Amino acid sequence: MNPNESAKFHAKPDIILTGTAKTCPNGPPLGLVDIGSSENAYLFRVALPGVRHKCNIKFDIQREGRVRIEGVITESEALKNSLKGYEMKVQQLPSPGPFTISFNLPGPVDPRLCSPQFRTDGILEVIVMKYQIPLVSAEGLPENWYNGSFPAP
Repeated sequence: MNPNESAKFHAKPDIILTGTAKTCPNGPPLGLVDIGSSENAYLFRVALPGVRHKCNIKFDIQREGRVRIEGVITESEALKNSLKGYEMKVQQLPSPGPFTISFNLPGPVDPRLCSPQFRTDGILEVIVMKYQIPLVSAEGLPENWYNGSFPAP
């Protein structure tokens, strides 16, 4: 990685928050993003405190590296199913409601090659392969292409 790429990589990514992710001043921040890079892939982790199930989130990764995460923070089962109404005296978790988080990875990716994991601590962790431009031989064929023919004896 040259110095210009290093400076670009360590700059904070532009992150767009909407819904609960933007308006909730309480508790741990929703939508904090870490991005890592290896030779062949990017790793990103997004803090989603208050999201209890992976079925409450969906995400889309576009080839140019744009990531969009949508989800819903649901109300606690204890609060929802309680016969008494609770008035929250201290609220340190994000408020229930929908949210979106959008950001760009440092480069293009192959969105078909990703491995998401929603951890029990409320972190969405995704590894996505970088987009690799195929190398082409002098004959115009990919270098690792084999046409099934054998050399004449």
